[in-house]
Amino acid sequence: MSGHPDWQRPDDLGRPVSASLVDPEDDLPSSSYAGDFETTAIPNYKSGPQPGFGLISDPEPLPYVQPGDEQSMSTYAQPADIGPAYDQRGDHRRGTQDLGLMLLRWAVGALLVGHGLQKAFGWWDGPGLDGFEETLSGMGFKYPEILTYIATGGQILAGVLLILGLFTPLAAAGALAYLINGLLAEATIAHEEARLSEFLTDGHEYKVILGAAMVAIILAGPGRYGLDAGRGWARRPFVGSFVALLIGIGGGIALWVLLNGGNPLA
Repeated sequence: MSGHPDWQRPDDLGRPVSASLVDPEDDLPSSSYAGDFETTAIPNYKSGPQPGFGLISDPEPLPYVQPGDEQSMSTYAQPADIGPAYDQRGDHRRGTQDLGLMLLRWAVGALLVGHGLQKAFGWWDGPGLDGFEETLSGMGFKYPEILTYIATGGQILAGVLLILGLFTPLAAAGALAYLINGLLAEATIAHEEARLSEFLTDGHEYKVILGAAMVAIILAGPGRYGLDAGRGWARRPFVGSFVALLIGIGGGIALWVLLNGGNPLA
């Protein structure tokens, strides 16, 4: 027995050392130790149920996949397996939107075709080409003999394209430009007859609503039920729709200034 307490055993030089400083050699087993040195080995998860696994509170170990083990990797989701949910909702959950756009296109397209045929052939008590030319001349338009054929053909073509859903933004923009010229011409006549205050209540609201329908078609697109279904302006109309809207409004005003030049408010 040494004369020092257990917590002050002397070192090799005889100096007392605190017992809190553990000698690494103390952890080594003695030559007479008969215990099992493999008790801390981690069992393989593939070898079946092991003691300690299967408890609710203990998570199961993650599988380790060897390099080149394609069969094991096939059970996990690849990056291409997960697509953007927004695109799927936008493509497959449109409800009755496409049906409503198709009916709107058909309605305004049929009206344009009908009025164009009245001007072209005089059907349904229409004016015919001669009567339409006289109307344009009386409204103050320049070159009425040429403008008669251009306006009549353009009106019928725009209506047919809207019904088919083909080049829909351009067709609606052309129809909008035509309607703007018609409204400005009739507003000028109403001003000359001192009835401009009654302009929107004597039947012209019909053309205003028709023009608003053209704007709606330009901004909303033709929908899927048309020949434009595979184009970008049918799936997600955005920049092109604003460009078409500016073309329709700006083109209508430009045609009025160049071919008529009247000021309905002067």
